Amino acid sequence: MIRIGRVCSALVALAALLTAACGKEGSPPTKGPDTEKLPEYQVAHGFRLPGSPTWKRAKKRGYLVVGAKEDQPYLGEKDPATGTYSGFDIEIAKMMAASLGFAPKTIRFKTIASANRETALQNGQIDYYVGTYTINAKRKKLVGFAGPYYMAGQSLLVRRNERGIDGPRDLDGKRVCSAAGSTPYQRIQRDYPKAVLVAYDTYSVCVDNLLTYQVAAVTTDDAILIGYAAKAPDELKVVGRPFSKEPYGIGVPRGDNALRFALNDALEARQKNGDWKKAYDATLGLSGVPAPTPPAIDRYPAT
Repeated sequence: MIRIGRVCSALVALAALLTAACGKEGSPPTKGPDTEKLPEYQVAHGFRLPGSPTWKRAKKRGYLVVGAKEDQPYLGEKDPATGTYSGFDIEIAKMMAASLGFAPKTIRFKTIASANRETALQNGQIDYYVGTYTINAKRKKLVGFAGPYYMAGQSLLVRRNERGIDGPRDLDGKRVCSAAGSTPYQRIQRDYPKAVLVAYDTYSVCVDNLLTYQVAAVTTDDAILIGYAAKAPDELKVVGRPFSKEPYGIGVPRGDNALRFALNDALEARQKNGDWKKAYDATLGLSGVPAPTPPAIDRYPAT
């Protein structure tokens, strides 16, 4: 029988609406990163990038439009009350903006679902995208990538009382949820065809389905799942070892090599000056996982 009280409390926690008093002592803050402890990034005054049509349009309008996720704790999460975005991906977006000469406060974040990222970049709806966006050869044919700025790996999120799932080979015949159009969804579909796949636009709906026993597991990158488990540690856990490598990149319009190269330079500089680690510690690091070594930047040729 489902314990309704526990499930409801976990759903509320994942919606970031619990008060601090409801959490366990020593657990991560239920509302995510503390805005007063986030790093500040020095803005590059007088910066120019005339070879980038994307940068020129943003400069003319006076602000950047950045695509992001809104339902990924400690990575990219939107406060429903204030509309404020927070998380490690959001901090990466801010420090990149500062390197491009834009004060982070001028960024206008726009939630874009996984299945719509390429279209949003191709149609000019956003200037760049930072939202657990795995770099791969197929996507490089559609958009450009700066980075990677983080290396994740696909894993599984299950209920705390689950005893029968320890890895992807245990998914035969079980309902497994992931985001439509995502790399994790495609990998399960290809490599573990006996799993019963369920897809939604957002992972938060998948987690709701997990908590209400409609699916047996949620699969995506471990960084995302760790955040959800940290929000509801009595209800959820991440199991097994990561079974893929997911290099997170910053998506840019394909062919805007000037912007891509500038973002690569900015990432390298922010890693060296300590901003990358400060951003991680203030966001994703709150899940209890220490900062890893940033991955090497893939400076592939102009396209």
